[in-house]
Amino acid sequence: MEILVNILIGLVALLHLYFLWFEMFAWTTRGPKIFRSFPKDLFEPTKALAANQGLYNGFLSAGLIWSFFIEDPAWKTNVALFFLICVVVAGIYGSLTASKKIFFVQALPALIAILLILFR
Repeated sequence: MEILVNILIGLVALLHLYFLWFEMFAWTTRGPKIFRSFPKDLFEPTKALAANQGLYNGFLSAGLIWSFFIEDPAWKTNVALFFLICVVVAGIYGSLTASKKIFFVQALPALIAILLILFR
């Protein structure tokens, strides 16, 4: 069970590292290919906003990665839960305001990890 929890936490961390890269460095190049319904002429003006989102995703990823280096089991669990809950909240908000797909890509893996942590 511990291995599965660590794999899920790692997956969520990697996803958020990808979101960081995409939103901070590839928003204007890859963005129009991914968000086809978003007007192409708005990618350049929203570049700073996307980069800000990317930075926050990087913080989420950093917190999850940090949890791998904490030796105290209680602290490790609490830190992982905190950052996973942040991911779930962001994913639910994104699914309600932007795209339902966000729930499945972002929130669901974190939610599964939370449940596995709580019921191990």
